[in-house]
Amino acid sequence: MKLISWNVNGLRAVVNKGFYDIFNNLDSDIFCIQETKLQEGQLDISFDGYYQYFNSAIKKGYSGTAIFTKIEPISVKYGIDIEEHDTEGRVITLEFEKFYLVNCYTPNARRELERLDYRMKWEDDFREYLKSLDKIKPVVLCGDLNVAHNEIDLKNPKSNRGNAGFTDEERSQMTNLLNSGFIDSFRYLYPDKTDAYSWWSYMGRAREKNIGWRIDYFIVSEKLKNNIKEAKIHTEIMGSDHCPVELELNIQVQI
Repeated sequence: MKLISWNVNGLRAVVNKGFYDIFNNLDSDIFCIQETKLQEGQLDISFDGYYQYFNSAIKKGYSGTAIFTKIEPISVKYGIDIEEHDTEGRVITLEFEKFYLVNCYTPNARRELERLDYRMKWEDDFREYLKSLDKIKPVVLCGDLNVAHNEIDLKNPKSNRGNAGFTDEERSQMTNLLNSGFIDSFRYLYPDKTDAYSWWSYMGRAREKNIGWRIDYFIVSEKLKNNIKEAKIHTEIMGSDHCPVELELNIQVQI
């Protein structure tokens, strides 16, 4: 089973940058998107053989998530049932026979860390949500989680320490999540791999120089660790300031 996650930084924009070809070439069973930045009816998009689900922010042109899946889910849930977190279209959960899939676009702490306190509340509540699912079925979490967990996960850790996405608080929350029974699939397979990034600033030719951050993840329940077959970062795919990340699981599904 092949899963893809990509922060497209505006679905309408990336459609004009070859998204249909990228989608078809990746040929995934499930394709998750963050930062759709659109409302219902603003884009007519569909793919043969895929069910599709969108969760849009109330604020226009902001945030938003989507999932395209070949496998029809048992149930679909938007948000995490906490009102203060559920207005920005950040979470979609699909229930399948053998696992839950959670597509997430984590709030950014922003410059001057103006949203860090909210981010900490989000992290606590979202972790409890994932743990509640994990008690029922294993969980596959994907998305732009807006944190580089360890120094190996960004090019310039010393100069970025304390900046949004690399504060001690945000990194500790990722540690808390992993200590709650979850695994970073990429680091599980490649614990020492360096220069592996999924996001680059548009400034200073950062992508060309590979001055990046790994902030896009597939996190899975520990009980799925033996099902992890491969994890990839598709740095060759352009169209956004992020690139797609991939998880391949040894799970048989009925399509």
